[in-house]
Amino acid sequence: MDFALSDEQKMFCDSVRGFAEKNLAAGALARAHQEEHPWDVSKLIAAQGLMGIAMKEEDGGQGGTLMDAILAIETVAQVCPRSADVIQAGNFGPVRVLAEYGTPDQKKRYLKPILAGESVITVGMTEPDAGSAVTDLTTSAKPDGAGYRINGTKVFQTHASYADVMLTYVRFSPGVGGIGSVLIPRDAEGFKQGAPSKFLNGEDWVQTYLDNVYVGPENVMLKEGGFKKQIAGFNVERIGNTARSLAFGRYAYELARQWSMQRKQFGRALCEFQGLQWKFADMKIKLDAGQLLIYRAVANAVDGIPSADDTAIAKAFCNQAGFDICNEAMQVMGGMGYTQETLVEYCFRKCRGWMIAGGSIEILKNRIAEGIFERSFSQRPPKA
Repeated sequence: MDFALSDEQKMFCDSVRGFAEKNLAAGALARAHQEEHPWDVSKLIAAQGLMGIAMKEEDGGQGGTLMDAILAIETVAQVCPRSADVIQAGNFGPVRVLAEYGTPDQKKRYLKPILAGESVITVGMTEPDAGSAVTDLTTSAKPDGAGYRINGTKVFQTHASYADVMLTYVRFSPGVGGIGSVLIPRDAEGFKQGAPSKFLNGEDWVQTYLDNVYVGPENVMLKEGGFKKQIAGFNVERIGNTARSLAFGRYAYELARQWSMQRKQFGRALCEFQGLQWKFADMKIKLDAGQLLIYRAVANAVDGIPSADDTAIAKAFCNQAGFDICNEAMQVMGGMGYTQETLVEYCFRKCRGWMIAGGSIEILKNRIAEGIFERSFSQRPPKA
């Protein structure tokens, strides 16, 4: 059992680090606080071959591995956290589901511009009354000729205010087996959005209304029975989310570590106080443990899809660890850590959101418990 990166992986990390330091480091602070999507960074990253890393070359990807994508997101995050979000958008989440299950025509129309850094896809999954209980979704897909009419409401989608297309979870028929997905471009008739609002992390979110939107057969991705495939692909998004949590925690840790060696109080460097030494020891333990859990999930992945158990354990731990580390780093840096003059507060806000997004920590613990006891535990009240 080897816990070290291979020589090839080390060379890849060095290459990505060199690219990030040359192109992304200078504007990292300003970029984190700009409201618009960093399209310039998106195109730079695409030109560097960091979009679609684990996707097939014939689909416009790089033909690499899931581990390569994880290493890229971790490495970029150490230089520019905001740019790591761009890596996420081009490698994990709905773009991966599109690459995995989309038709050649769908990939040509939607995947190609995403991997070129010219477009972004969002996922329409959560609804006002269907969050963690996603199988309660009510957005309907009713047959209309060769296609379907879509009616429903989606909330809390990342990139929704400017994404060109939405991978939309819909209900073709009752039950879990009736759930599938369609692709809806934002210029579709009946596609409407409310006024933008803000998440704590500064990103916009909008409520999306699907008012009798027609979706032709060419934009149907997964029909009835597609839910399990979608959720399996969702495990890849969770791993990207997990990696960012720990990477942002590592960024804050390193900033606080440097600060503690330079900042003096009472005539001594902060690192000489035992209370802070123990904080850093705890942070280091969490970083190392989380890294091993992420790499285990990725190493055990089958066909690039990590298992639900490995993903749940890694995400639950790393989401909490990333937030805790950012929180402690902010405490170490005092007032400076709390300002927008450093990116510690940015990492803190981002990590807090990932404890909810992509599967809350509580839901993940339910999933872990099912693995422990080898049985499912319904969260629904017993039927009368």
